[in-house]
Amino acid sequence: MALHIITGNRLTDGVVVFLAKDGGWTATLAGSRVIENDDELAQMKALADAAAKAAIVVEPYPIDVTRDGDEIRPVRYRERIRAYGPSIHPDFAKQDAAGHFAPGDEQGDDDEPPVFLNGV
Repeated sequence: MALHIITGNRLTDGVVVFLAKDGGWTATLAGSRVIENDDELAQMKALADAAAKAAIVVEPYPIDVTRDGDEIRPVRYRERIRAYGPSIHPDFAKQDAAGHFAPGDEQGDDDEPPVFLNGV
């Protein structure tokens, strides 16, 4: 089974959040709970749905992630943007994720500058 985390948006301010290791919600991938099997996924989805009914988060859902050592990375590009911020320029990325992800540089090739959606 692929690795998953649960994500949604905090109702009070719309910030992207992830289900945390302690069952709460966190705005960082590093603090998110990585789900490794189907039974745990079902339990965490139920916990997230309860948080949605309690008006804590909006529309929680599971996403695929990979783990590279201690680092968690969303698989889909859409989820990377939600986690790290806009891909148009590194100055617009979320400050706690700066340098973590450079669009166009998924292979880790530091010799080539990243290509941003605006061409800069």
